[in-house]
Amino acid sequence: MFQLHERLAADTHYLGCSRLCEILLMNDSTWPWIILVPAVPDIREIYQLDHKQQVRLLEESSMLSRGMMELFSGDKMNVAALGNMVPQLHLHHIVRFEGDPAWPGPVWGKQPPVPYEGAALAQVKEKLKPLLHHLT
Repeated sequence: MFQLHERLAADTHYLGCSRLCEILLMNDSTWPWIILVPAVPDIREIYQLDHKQQVRLLEESSMLSRGMMELFSGDKMNVAALGNMVPQLHLHHIVRFEGDPAWPGPVWGKQPPVPYEGAALAQVKEKLKPLLHHLT
């Protein structure tokens, strides 16, 4: 049975489910940052998904990436599946901007997370609603 890793649950806000994935908003308002987690038990790597799941993950990731870039007018979309700290398969989707606090390097370890406050969280969730609707 699928269960979300406790670190992902602690560091994110739940946004909903697609056909394959749980959709999570990273609790760092510095960057538009969404994580897709395939709701498949005991998966650490993309190649462990069956072929249909792999194709669906790529479709959902591409749709999410395109939508986030349109919504936030980013300069670059970073997509990563590191898994060094959290072994459960998950794909980070981070909209990057030239001149952001970590540009042009990776976002990890550059600064402490800036958690969403109530109004900002509600605002970003509202902004993401049309995109999330297309993913489900």
